[in-house]
Amino acid sequence: MSLENTGSRTLMDYCPDIQVLDCTLRDGGLVNNFAFSDEFVKDLYQANIKAGVDYMEFGYKASKEIFDPKDFGKWKFCDEEDIRAIVGENDSPLKISIMADVGRCDYKKDIPAKKDSVVDLVRVATYIHQIPTAIEMIEDLKDKGYEVTVNIMAISKVNSDDLDAGLTLLARSRVDALYLVDSFGSFYPEQIAKLAQKYVDIANASGKIVGMHAHNNQQLAFANTIEACRYGVNLLDATVSGMGRGAGNCYLESILSFLKNPKYDVSAVIRFVEKHMLKLKEEGAVWGYDIPYLLTGILNSHPSTAIQFIKEGRHDYCKLMQELMDMD
Repeated sequence: MSLENTGSRTLMDYCPDIQVLDCTLRDGGLVNNFAFSDEFVKDLYQANIKAGVDYMEFGYKASKEIFDPKDFGKWKFCDEEDIRAIVGENDSPLKISIMADVGRCDYKKDIPAKKDSVVDLVRVATYIHQIPTAIEMIEDLKDKGYEVTVNIMAISKVNSDDLDAGLTLLARSRVDALYLVDSFGSFYPEQIAKLAQKYVDIANASGKIVGMHAHNNQQLAFANTIEACRYGVNLLDATVSGMGRGAGNCYLESILSFLKNPKYDVSAVIRFVEKHMLKLKEEGAVWGYDIPYLLTGILNSHPSTAIQFIKEGRHDYCKLMQELMDMD
């Protein structure tokens, strides 16, 4: 990973230090319980290589002691042999990523040493109160030879002092990048600008970089991602057609088209959309902006309430808004 943060940028700047991570299989897997066909995954892998994407996240490294494999597709667990069945030895510039949630992953047993794995990057996801355990995971994964990033989730619910303390603790670890995560899609660009500056300042002091992971509850995932980029955030998450839990994420098609680095070519992703994403929606996969997700974004609430609301076929939006307000 590049360890340079460049400060404020303009929309026309050429920034070769920016990297793009496709997390379609991981965040998108939350839509369909990770039930992607091998053809889908292989085609996405090839599309990312052709598009010049830097990292492709294959899914979670979840514990089979906690989650029953019968209830999920293989990318909930990312077994080494399943990844290798797609990428072989990954003789390409594209790096392979997986995510490990604190408390939901038996990382000491299930994640082998890097020398025995085709995975390059492990992304640790943590809530603010789990940071000591997250640091233990980070150190174990660095000892094993991986690149490691950390996502602090639900920071819109965290007070400023606790966030500062958490970021400072993580910056002292050997983690390579700190991720700014808008879990509930509740932030506006002005807030993202201030948070990005905070993250970049702390990261810069420790020789680390910052990533951005946005959700689209208020149709701001792309806007918030490029705003973070403007303030020196160098690792940008996106998914094909925005596929992700609830309202989804920043569109990979949008971010590749926006960046001025000639190594990126969006046409391969567009072809993938033609072949796979339209069919996925026709088969019943549901994600993307909708009024219930807007309401959870506005009210800084977890989207699970909106997901259930939509599953029940409800359209009483005003009642949902009152229910969400009563939850606080």
